[in-house]
Parts: sequence; C-alpha cells; structure tokens
Amino acid sequence: MTELLRVDELEIAFAERGRLTNRPLRGVSFTIGAGEVLGVVGETGCGKSLTGLAVLGMLPNGAQPGGRIVLDGVEQDLATPSPARGDIVSIVFQNPGTAFNPVFTLGTQLRIVARRHRRMSTAQARERILEYFDHVGLPDPVRVFDSYPHELSGGMLQRVMIAMALLSEPRLLILDEPTTALDVTIARQILQLVLSLRDRFGFGVLLITHNLGIVQEVCDTVAVLYAGRVIETGPSAEVLTRPAHPYTRGLLGALPSRHRDGGALEAIRGSVPANLLMVSGCAFADRCPRVQERCRASDPSLEPVGSLHEAACLRLGEE
Repeated sequence: MTELLRVDELEIAFAERGRLTNRPLRGVSFTIGAGEVLGVVGETGCGKSLTGLAVLGMLPNGAQPGGRIVLDGVEQDLATPSPARGDIVSIVFQNPGTAFNPVFTLGTQLRIVARRHRRMSTAQARERILEYFDHVGLPDPVRVFDSYPHELSGGMLQRVMIAMALLSEPRLLILDEPTTALDVTIARQILQLVLSLRDRFGFGVLLITHNLGIVQEVCDTVAVLYAGRVIETGPSAEVLTRPAHPYTRGLLGALPSRHRDGGALEAIRGSVPANLLMVSGCAFADRCPRVQERCRASDPSLEPVGSLHEAACLRLGEE
C-alpha cells in the first residue's frame, strides 16, 4: 500500500508573551495509505480537529508546532502553509450550513476553487463542477449549481461540500465530524457515498469523529486519541473487539448496542484535562477504574498488543 500521509511525533503548543500556556498535542503519530480509511476518535478536547488542521497547514495563530508531517512523499513545513498542499489534501467540515457564503450561488463558490487549483476557464470550471455534482449523486446538477446555500437541505449541502473537496483531485480527504449535523439516515448515505468515491478515485481518508459506531462501519484502522496522544491504535476490527486501553473500553461501553436490551450505558467519569501542561504520569489516571499509584508517576508509551495493534497502558497483559 502506497503511503500517503505520515505524521511523526506531532506536537502543538500555545504561548502567550513568551510563556507556554498549553500543549494540546503531545506526540501524535500515524500513517495513512492509498485507499485506506483511518478513524481518529476521542472526546471533545482530545486534539482530533487540531491534528486535521495541522495536516492541512491551517493551524491557528500562536500555535507552535513540532514533529514531522510527510504528505505524498514530501515533508511539509509545519509553520508555513503551502498553497500546493491544497492540491494534495482537502477537507469536508462538519456543518455544511455554515461552510458556504450565503450571498453567492454554490456554482460561483465552487468555480473559484476549480479555477484556483486547476487553472481552468470559467466554462471548463462549470463543466467540471457539474461532473462532480453527478459523481456525488446530486439530482439536477444545473439547478444545484445556480442555487444559494439556503435553498438546499443539509444532506444535499454536504454532497456539494464533498464535490468541492474533490475538485482539486486530492490524494487525501479529511472528514471532520462529517455527519454531526445530519440525521441518521442521511448520515449513513453520506458515509457510503464517501466509501464509493474512495473506491472510484483511490484517495485515502482521515475520518475525525467521536462516534465509534461510525468507525466500526467504515474505517480500516483507528487511532484513539486522549489528551493529545494516541493511546491505542490498530486495525479497527481488532481494536473495537479486543480493546486494550481502559479509555477505549470506556468509549465502547458508552456505545448503544442491541446486545444491551434495556441496560444502562456505561459512563467515563470526569473529563479530559483542560491544560496538559499540568499533567504528569498517565493523563487518564484520574478517570481510570484500574488506576494504580505508578500510573500517576509514569506516562506509558505505545506497546504491542497484537499484530499491528498497540496501546499505551502500564497494566497491559494483566487481564
């Protein structure tokens, strides 16, 4: 499998007046191959979206990045975004209703993207946009092209956003909570659409989500983030059936299942630490049902659990 993306020990810190104020990413590493779907999962505040923005080269002002990002064989400058990166990687944001400018037609907005990335004439851009509207299953592409965002449903707008992301023919597509604003039926249709387009065009997918149910359905591999670190990773089928980290088990315990008829869902007590500069030892220690004193003194690294399956817990192998 051709490697499209390699993220090595990615760190992001923020400073104010020369003093560090937070370090929300603390050494994130993973790879994505051509045609592979990697799910990055975790609660709000674990660093999922910030990881995606780093891959895009869209870090917020004040961010101090470290580590390496290699995209399609080329190491990227973490501090200075490159316009060429937009020809390799695209993103689909979570809320299609706020992703478009309400005062311009969708055709006008997508035409700007097509002409910027592929240097087309106005007529060529229109033809290409209509072609991609057809690829994503939009009925009456000409009407959609001439429509304003408020004239379409959320599901149709999400399809338009996917079409826009694909106009540059990216090798890698980032999906940032792509189904959060959609009902369950439309969300399933959108995910199946992405998979069919992946099969057709061969791009890799970085799926950012908090929903392990989605990961179970569409992802080949999964990286579980907690407090700015990957704490478990491997083939999704293995990680989700044989979770090794207490945090992954907690996330799965909170997932509704037909096998728990009428039973209460489990909950992970507490919340993700707000400031990781204050964390020592295992960041999950205060919430872990299996915590020991040594967990508060040592921050575990990823260790093998099985073939391609790793987890970061001092108590691996005790069960």
